[in-house]
Amino acid sequence: MTRHAKPIAPIRIGTRQSPLAMAQAHETRSRLCAAHGWDESAVELVPVRASGDKILNQPLADLGGKALWTKELDAWLADGHIDAAVHSMKDVETIRPDALTIAAILPRADVRDVLIGASSIASIPRGARVGTSAPRRAAQMLNRRPDCEIVTFRGNVASRLAKLAAGEADVTLLAAAGLERLGQNGTGTPLEVDGWLPAPAQGAIGIECRTSDENMRSILAAIDHAPSNAGVMMERALLAALGGNCHSPIAVLSMVEGDNITLEVSLYSPDGAERVTGKSRFALEDRDGPARLAQDLLGRASAGITAHFAGAARGA
Repeated sequence: MTRHAKPIAPIRIGTRQSPLAMAQAHETRSRLCAAHGWDESAVELVPVRASGDKILNQPLADLGGKALWTKELDAWLADGHIDAAVHSMKDVETIRPDALTIAAILPRADVRDVLIGASSIASIPRGARVGTSAPRRAAQMLNRRPDCEIVTFRGNVASRLAKLAAGEADVTLLAAAGLERLGQNGTGTPLEVDGWLPAPAQGAIGIECRTSDENMRSILAAIDHAPSNAGVMMERALLAALGGNCHSPIAVLSMVEGDNITLEVSLYSPDGAERVTGKSRFALEDRDGPARLAQDLLGRASAGITAHFAGAARGA
């Protein structure tokens, strides 16, 4: 690892201003300063209110998708207002501008979903209202519990818990990683991955900078966690090969073991009635592995599933 001298001017790291995003930015600053032997004055956190945080009464997919979380930070990077940006990787569009590079992935946290309001999927009361705006969570729940009703739930962790407490839904689902980063580890019941797969890149924090900024890329490389990076990038490659977007119900789990990776995937129809699953193990250097798995999944999937994946139209 190459240590860099403390910068003359603070490195400016952009972040959304939600409590969870700020917690992730503070973790990034702490890791960066520890890696280079700097005090925290070397890194300035620059918060922005993202478009996705402003409109909370509609599903994200209906408003413009994941770009609502990144476009303000992208613009700040482009004009030099910030030197890097911190993202929840599951909220980052699969295809990014060539001018920007994900220079580091922090050690990945717990990838599981947490069920809040019931002790298990089976114990949710019949006809219960499940609060979520995520197509994956909605489809997975309807696949397991078709008697349940999905109601739109958006907002940060605190606001979704408040909506649940106010009776706007009977149960909801949140990411274990987010709860952990907010110091709420004991909230709800984690759903084990052998029965409930997470979202692509769930639990991962990524730091992005300008591709042309070689010095910043070198600085950020010191906090990159190679196994987490490999898993996240393979999951994103799978998502790209599938042609998935904010409307696409996809659940995926990656397991990195030495120089190999295993991807376990489920694709759903939005109503959860149809599902196709697949699992593949291949070498990390095999960049075509995710595309082969995507082609296999789409080849076996029903029209009710493939209609929501652009990869089916182009033959993966």
